[in-house]
This record gives sequence, structure tokens and C-alpha cells, in this order.
Amino acid sequence: MRKQFSEEEERRRMMEGKLYLPTGEELLADQAVCLERLYEYNHTRPSQNEEREALLKEMFAEIGEGVYLEPPFHANWAGHHVHMGKNVYANFNLTLVDDGEIYIGDYTMIGPNVTIATAEHPVLPELRQEAYQFNIPVHIGKNVWIGAGVIILPGVTVGDNTVIGAGSVVTKDIPSDVVAVGNPCRVLRPIGEKDRIYYYKDQKIDL
Repeated sequence: MRKQFSEEEERRRMMEGKLYLPTGEELLADQAVCLERLYEYNHTRPSQNEEREALLKEMFAEIGEGVYLEPPFHANWAGHHVHMGKNVYANFNLTLVDDGEIYIGDYTMIGPNVTIATAEHPVLPELRQEAYQFNIPVHIGKNVWIGAGVIILPGVTVGDNTVIGAGSVVTKDIPSDVVAVGNPCRVLRPIGEKDRIYYYKDQKIDL
């Protein structure tokens, strides 16, 4: 027989990285309210910028000015546990498994079909059968570029100014000021002097 926890204790365990059951009535009711706002956001028209901004402020734990999330946007808690800086841009189909906390820094750009996940399930089959899970926060630095189709797993930190190449699966921390690619994602090279001269292959920056 597993330990029995109160709704309040389950909620605390949810945010502390401990095993918990995400099936309590109060927890599910709170999540349902969040998902109603998410539904509203995803059904706004492109011209409804003010409505979108207002909904994001309601949905997110923190959100800066100038954030643009292209619908459809998907999130288990509609951003309720997401702390997002200013001037963040995300293309279509950003998926945030935000049962735990996600931190995204200013000026970060996110390509289409990116997943950032905080939730895990135990390997032990008996615990999975009972629907236990645990959540580990994710930290994305400032001015990060996350390419299309990237998957960032629970507990990962990505440093400032870093580029994560398209299709990468980020299983471990990635430092600041590097280009990192692959599955699993690894540092390819530092961002350096060549990047001050060329923006793409032999194409020179002419600004």
C-alpha cells in the first residue's frame, strides 16, 4: 500500500521533484481552468494581439513584454508554471510539459515543433501503473536560439546565447556561447570570431 497524501501535500510534492499522483480532484480542477484559457488563446485570430497578450498574462507564472507565441501552443498547465522573459518568440506547435517550472530568458527564439518537458515517470513498472510522476525544472538562458524540432528533457539547463541545432535531443546541460547539435545533443563549437563576420557559410554580415 502506497503512502496517502493530502491534496495540499501532493501539490507541494509536485513542485519539489518528488513522486506524486497528478490525479487529485482539486489539482485536476485547477488544471482544467488553465486549459480553458489555453483553448481561448489557440482560437484567437491573428489580428487579436491585445486579446492574446492579456491571455498570456493570465496563463503564465511570469511573462515579459513583447512575447509572441504562434498558435497553436500546447502546455499541460497552459504556462501556469512557466517564467518567461521579454521579447521571446516561439513558432508553431511549441509544447511545454509544464507540470514543473520552466524558465526561459529574454530574447530567446524557439523554432516550430519544439518540446520542453519537466515531467518524468519512474522506471519501476508498478509505480507507473499507479500513474506516479515527478517533475524537474528546466532553465533556458537569455538570447538562446532553439531550432525546429528540438526536444529538451527534464532537469536541463541551456546557457545564455547558445544555439541548439534543429532536431537535437537535449539530455544534459549545455553551456553558454556555443553551438550544440545532435541526439544526444553535444557542443559542436564555441560561438567565435567567424560568427562576427559570416552569418551563413560564406555570406558576410553587411549591416
